[in-house]
Amino acid sequence: MASSLTKDSVSPGTPGSGYEQTFFGHPRGLATLFMTEMWERFSYYGMRALLPLYLVAPGGLHLSASTATAIYSVYLSLVYLLALPGGWFADRVLGPRKTVAVAGLVIMLGHLTLALPSSGTFFAGLGLVAIGSGLLKANISTMVGHLYEGPDDPRRDGGFTVFYIGINLGAFAAPLAIGTIGEKVNWHLGFALAALGMALGLAQFLMGRRHLAARSDVVPTPMSAEEKASTLRKGLLWLAVAAVFYAVVGFSGHYTLNWIMAPLAIIGLVVPVWVIARIKRDKSLDRVEQSRMSAYIWFFVAAAVFWMIYDQGGSTLSIFAEKSAENSVFGWTFPVSWYQSVNPVMIMALAPVFAWAWLALNRAGKEPSTIVKFSSGLVLVGASFFLFLAPLSIAEGGHKAAAMWLVAIYFVQTVGELALSPVGLSVTTKMAPAKYASQMMGVWFLAVTAGDATTALLSIAGVDLNGMGIVALEATLAVVAGAAIFMYRNKVKSLMGNVN
Repeated sequence: MASSLTKDSVSPGTPGSGYEQTFFGHPRGLATLFMTEMWERFSYYGMRALLPLYLVAPGGLHLSASTATAIYSVYLSLVYLLALPGGWFADRVLGPRKTVAVAGLVIMLGHLTLALPSSGTFFAGLGLVAIGSGLLKANISTMVGHLYEGPDDPRRDGGFTVFYIGINLGAFAAPLAIGTIGEKVNWHLGFALAALGMALGLAQFLMGRRHLAARSDVVPTPMSAEEKASTLRKGLLWLAVAAVFYAVVGFSGHYTLNWIMAPLAIIGLVVPVWVIARIKRDKSLDRVEQSRMSAYIWFFVAAAVFWMIYDQGGSTLSIFAEKSAENSVFGWTFPVSWYQSVNPVMIMALAPVFAWAWLALNRAGKEPSTIVKFSSGLVLVGASFFLFLAPLSIAEGGHKAAAMWLVAIYFVQTVGELALSPVGLSVTTKMAPAKYASQMMGVWFLAVTAGDATTALLSIAGVDLNGMGIVALEATLAVVAGAAIFMYRNKVKSLMGNVN
C-alpha cells in the first residue's frame, strides 16, 4: 500500500528541526504499526481460513467435523484468553515494543511448524501461533495509543481508524492468497505463506521501531528479582504437574485429543467467570462502580452468545460450504476459504456508513441507545442462523446450496457485528472501574473466549453444529437474549447510571 508521507510542521512538544514525517497526517510510527498489524492479520486470518478445511480434508488430518470445530474453537478461545497474560507480560517483564517483537517471532515459528507435514508438529504450531497472537493482540493497540499526546489528542480516534483499516486489509487479502495456495496447491505451502507474511511484518516492525513512542520501550511495573523467581518456580511447578499427568494418561493408553481440548475449553469458560466475579466482589469499588459492573455482566453474557454464533462463520459454515454448497458464481468456481474474505470487505464498506448514520441520528436526537444497538446485534446474529436453516434444508434434500446463501449469512452477521462490537468496546471503557481501567479491555476479549469455549464443549460432546435443530436453538438463544436486554433496558440503564 502506498504511504502518504509528507513534511508537516512539527507537532506540539516535538523537539528538533521543525519538521516531522507523518503517515496520512498521523505520527510516522503509525505506518510501522499499521503494516505490522496488517501482515500479522494476513498470516492469522489466512491460517484460520485453512484450519477447519485442512482438519477435515482427506489430504489433511481427515478428522470429523465435530472434532475439527472443537479444535478450531479451542484455538480461537486461547488466542483471546492469552491476551490477558500477554498484557501482563508487557507490563511486568519486557514492555510493549519488545513483547510485540517476540510475539511476531513466535507467530512466524508457529506457522513454520504448521507447514511441516506432521500431525504432531501441527498442534505444536497451533499452540505457538495462539501464544504469539495473545502477546501481540494485547500490546500493539496500546502502542498506537502511545503515539498520541494523551486522550485529548484530536488525531487519536482517526489514528485508530487507520489502524483498523490495516486489520481488515490483511484479513481480506489472506484467504484469497493463503487460502488459494493451501486448497489448490498444497496445504503446508499455504501455512508457509502465512509464515512469510508474519516474517514481512516482523521485518518492517524492527526496521521502523525508531519511529515508535519512547514509552513503548518502558516496562510500566517491572517485577523484582524475588517476584521473577517466584513466578518462574510456580510456572515450572504447574508445567511439571501437567507433564506428569499427561505422561500417565499417555502411557496408560487412554490418551485422546479430548484430554487436551476439554480442559482448555473448560478453562475458557471458568477464567472469564472468575475474572468478572473477582472484579464484582472487590470491596474497594464504590457503589456506582459496583452498579456499573452489574450492568456490564448483562452485556458480557450477551456478547459471549454473540461470539459463539459469529465465530462459527469460520468453522461450522466453512465445513458446510466445503461439503454442501455450490461454491461458484456465474459458473466460476472459487476456493471455500474465500468466504472468509466476505466479512472484512463488508466491514470496510459498511463501517463508514454506520459511523455516518450514528452521527446523523445523534444530530437529529434519534440515535439508538447503547442497549438498543447491543440487542440489535444479538437479534441480527440470531437471524443469520435462522437464515442458515434454508441452505441446511436444501442440503438435506440432496442438493447443493447456492453460494449466495452463505454470502447473505455473512452479510447479516457483519451488520450485527457493526451494531454490537464497537458499542461493546466503547461501553467497556465507559463502565470500567477506575482500579481496573487498563484491564477491562482484556475482560471484553474474554467474552469471545467464553463464546468459543462453549462451541468447543458442544463439539467435544458430539453435538452436530450443522444440524438444523442445534442451529435453530442457537438462533433462538441469540434472539431471546437480544429481546431480554431490550425488555429490561430500563433496569440495565438504571444500573449503568450516567453512562449512555
